[in-house]
Amino acid sequence: MTDPTWTFFVVVCVILLAPIIFSRLRIPNLVGMILAGAIIGEHGLSLITRDGSFELFGKVGIYFIMFLAGLEMDMQNLRQNRLSGVLFGAMTTVIPFLTGLLTGLYLLHYSLPTSLLLACILASHTLVSYTIVGRYGVTRDPSVTISVVATMIALLLALLFLAGMAGVLRGSGTTEFWLVFFGKIVLYGLFMFLVLPRIIRVFFRNFTEPIIQFSFTLVIVFLSAEIASKLCGLDGIFGTFLAGLVLNRFVPATSPLMNRLEFVAGALFIPYFLIGVGMMVNVTPLFEDSSAVMLVVIMVVAATLSKLIAATLTRRILRFTPAQGLMMFGLTEAHAAGALAMVLVGTELEVAPGVPLMTSAVLDGVIITILISCVISGIVTDQAAKVLKMRREKTPATRRDSTSQDDEKILVPVNDLENLPTVLNMAIMMRNPHLQRGLICLNIINDSDLNEETRAHSDECLKVAATLAASADVPLQTQSRLAVNFSTATIHAMYENNASEIVVGLHRRKHPSDNFLGTYTQGLLNNMDRQLSIVHLQIPANTIRKIVVAVPPKAEYESGYYRWINRVARIAEDLTCSMEFYTTEVTSNSLIPYMQQRHPSVQAAYELLETSADLAALRHEVHDDHLFILITARPGSISWNKHLAQLPQILQQHFQHASLLIIYPDQQANVHASYLANGPTGRRGSSVDNAITRWLSRWITETS
Repeated sequence: MTDPTWTFFVVVCVILLAPIIFSRLRIPNLVGMILAGAIIGEHGLSLITRDGSFELFGKVGIYFIMFLAGLEMDMQNLRQNRLSGVLFGAMTTVIPFLTGLLTGLYLLHYSLPTSLLLACILASHTLVSYTIVGRYGVTRDPSVTISVVATMIALLLALLFLAGMAGVLRGSGTTEFWLVFFGKIVLYGLFMFLVLPRIIRVFFRNFTEPIIQFSFTLVIVFLSAEIASKLCGLDGIFGTFLAGLVLNRFVPATSPLMNRLEFVAGALFIPYFLIGVGMMVNVTPLFEDSSAVMLVVIMVVAATLSKLIAATLTRRILRFTPAQGLMMFGLTEAHAAGALAMVLVGTELEVAPGVPLMTSAVLDGVIITILISCVISGIVTDQAAKVLKMRREKTPATRRDSTSQDDEKILVPVNDLENLPTVLNMAIMMRNPHLQRGLICLNIINDSDLNEETRAHSDECLKVAATLAASADVPLQTQSRLAVNFSTATIHAMYENNASEIVVGLHRRKHPSDNFLGTYTQGLLNNMDRQLSIVHLQIPANTIRKIVVAVPPKAEYESGYYRWINRVARIAEDLTCSMEFYTTEVTSNSLIPYMQQRHPSVQAAYELLETSADLAALRHEVHDDHLFILITARPGSISWNKHLAQLPQILQQHFQHASLLIIYPDQQANVHASYLANGPTGRRGSSVDNAITRWLSRWITETS
């Protein structure tokens, strides 16, 4: 069948059924897709032909694999393991290259140019199995990071050598050729890492529509691929990986944009690529010619052993675990996109007039080797990822991080449509994804103003919240209730749902005499002792370059100390930006080891801030593309001091153009007793003993 509709129907059926069938056989989905492609292709059941859609969608699929590898890269982990990545890149390039060269010359008796081409094919590899790593959630393991780095090094070196060999065969490998070639690469690197980030930041600041951002991201990906291919003479997958690195800090891991990219790639394009690889396999020569079998066996053994030796030696040098060594081997075993590109070059080059560099027999052998290498890669990576996942779950640091303060349940009041996306996205970044707990969105309607218009506004707020949460793949529970006092109703909902904290937007002042926090937020602050986070962003969150955190003295004595640390650290991890803490030396003594143990991927610096009176001086450290997080306290708490009373004036005078996150941590007081002591209007009771107690507590705190 050659009808495009029938072809697409068969492919979609394979995408649907292959994981179901092969999972029962305990075969990884990636391997199942390739095998299914071999079965339905022209050399199998011949249900469909490998038409132009496989060329297009397949190329987009491998572009997405490499792009997501760069996009999901832990940049702090990359900086820490860059030398290890270079080491593994050298090992997994040189050893397979020499193996391929010697195999071609002495076992297969190829000419020197053909042997060199085979060496380039064995030296390069493709991250076909990276989707398995992402599914198990172990992308931040050091073995994965250095494997990704090694992939790009191996691919770059192989492509450079191939370009040089092609230049020699075509008679253009002169000094001028190499100067121009490397000059283009330098210009390309400058554009990618100096010019392109500025363009992306400006665009994301001015356009926040999800569809526009998604389309813009695709433009960047394919533009980077095309420039790398046409300008530099490199394969497009190299450009897409660099595009992922550049966009890494602009696409948070929990953002709707990341979810859309992963969904589109995993649901259509990557399966299309895998099925297309399977359809290229022709096993008929293996049954007709014994020499073809020997050719494939030699190629597979040479390719597999050389990558295994490189991974094993590097694992022993770096003292990695056997599971990490298997992960390194699994990720670097598959020969797909790079090998296919080199095969095409080999069929076009001629060692003599009418004599191609790569014959049809070698071509069939390489394609079958690609199939077998992808199968081995998928199986090994799947097993290694399972072991790393189980080991990660059993480590004390991870276990404590996922269970400490596991009462986490974030309540987000949503009454302001304009501020809703900002507040909800901040709550999504704060949540612990390992707990698999959703958010609670609450909309309150004033029962004295109940009509169709207010009901419609309430429904619209909850609908927008549900859409945003669904696009980020975050469970969401929506609630609507009638009330006279919004603060009291919110606190009721907090206790009814056993919420651990509340995230709200900063009050928009309509008159200079308005309270800085607003009546609603001030009512929450006065009548509850659980964590309250107040958000006010001047720019989109994904364009924030740095987080500055001001911590008051004695903050470590508050019961909510570690809760807010986890929240701000998760924001930094999601935005892939550095942090700078300003606090006292005593507080930093507890803050530094906690951050190093629980959030080692966060690049954090620590500066002294002796008292809260120095807050105004931080205005020189907070720029328009920074997020200023201020940890404050309620009056009467341990970390409260008289300078925090001037906080509204300081923020209005010195930080009016800054993006703010103000956090009031949990307090030591019994929250239920504190709330029950309040009056029905949402204000604290005015009994004499309560007033004296608060005055004494404040006096002791300020004089200590």
